[in-house]
Amino acid sequence: MLGIRRETLYAYASRGLLRSYPSPGKGRGRMYLRDDILRLKARHDARSGHGPVAAAALRWGEPVLDSSITEMSVEGPRYRGMLATDLAIRGASFEQVAELLWSRSGTLPPTQPRWPTAAIPEAELAPLAAGTRRPLARLPLLLAAWQAHSSFGRMRRAASPPSPEATRRLARSLIAALPWIVAPERWPDAAARAPRMAERICLLLNRSPQPARVRLIDAALVLCADHELTVSSFAARVVASSGADLYAVLLAAASAFSGPLHGTASDAVEALIDDTRQPHRAKRIATAYANRGEAIPGFVHHLYPQGDPRGRVLLDLAMELAPNKRKLRIVHALVEAAEPLGQHPTVDVALVAAAQALGANKGTASTLFALARAAGLVAHALEQRESGVLIRPRARYTPSG
Repeated sequence: MLGIRRETLYAYASRGLLRSYPSPGKGRGRMYLRDDILRLKARHDARSGHGPVAAAALRWGEPVLDSSITEMSVEGPRYRGMLATDLAIRGASFEQVAELLWSRSGTLPPTQPRWPTAAIPEAELAPLAAGTRRPLARLPLLLAAWQAHSSFGRMRRAASPPSPEATRRLARSLIAALPWIVAPERWPDAAARAPRMAERICLLLNRSPQPARVRLIDAALVLCADHELTVSSFAARVVASSGADLYAVLLAAASAFSGPLHGTASDAVEALIDDTRQPHRAKRIATAYANRGEAIPGFVHHLYPQGDPRGRVLLDLAMELAPNKRKLRIVHALVEAAEPLGQHPTVDVALVAAAQALGANKGTASTLFALARAAGLVAHALEQRESGVLIRPRARYTPSG
């Protein structure tokens, strides 16, 4: 597939570009993850000319635009030069990190920002919310209702986009109210009692906002606040480049969150834990995936062949909060079984562990991911508007049949 010598293959494996593990049965054969091979093939093809370069860029290939928001490194994402894992370990709040992402100064606010809270159009949303069991499914409903009620939504679509500062003001109030999706029936009490996102989410999960719980939620939000050009952030930039309002930008990203390969990836991890049932079954389950040449759900990330640093930090905090919970012990056993196979836990595994440590229902992990990523989406919208460039790629026509 790659058209390389065996020695080059071994060199790729030693550099962490390909993950390998022993073949089943006797002998010294090795197996390699298909996803890693396809990613390397895309890079190789990109060297053969302008067309392949452009095509490969849309599949984990070469960078397609300049951005000063997040730098990807082996240590994890750096927000305006500050390592996300360091921010989480230091106890930075989600609001502080959001303001960091939205500012070109690259400085973290020294004190806790106070965000206003947008009003929820309860009359329209109450019957719709009652019919949606998963919190993430309420996100597009909320954004669409807000857009319908906004003064900007009634303006002529040909009008100029709002200023960056106006966008930031709107973002603060909208994001502060997004946790409504977690539990609409508890929203009035949580909004009144908790000024911070992490505390509010804790109350909406029907948990008292104890410091350890708040710290875990803040860490989850901080670690997932941005991750460069993901599916949702690229969708947000495309829509922002057209001059659309912030409601439309967030609504486009919310649609991307519904996909199993992005926003709801943690759902597959929840299913894996259910299938494993007990910690002692973890090794058998992990080995079965390896024998089929498949990645264990939540245990492979293209950008972190040696392991996702965000996942490690969040896993440690979750285990620290609730070390004896059965499902957390299953997660720990899966991690121990997967790592000898060259597969390491991503932040999706850690989000599920955090939700379990909080005693939350299924779907909470993907909800935390979406709430966190809202901060980065706003940053990408601001940066794209500032560039003044309409994103409009070209397609190469290929006759069907």
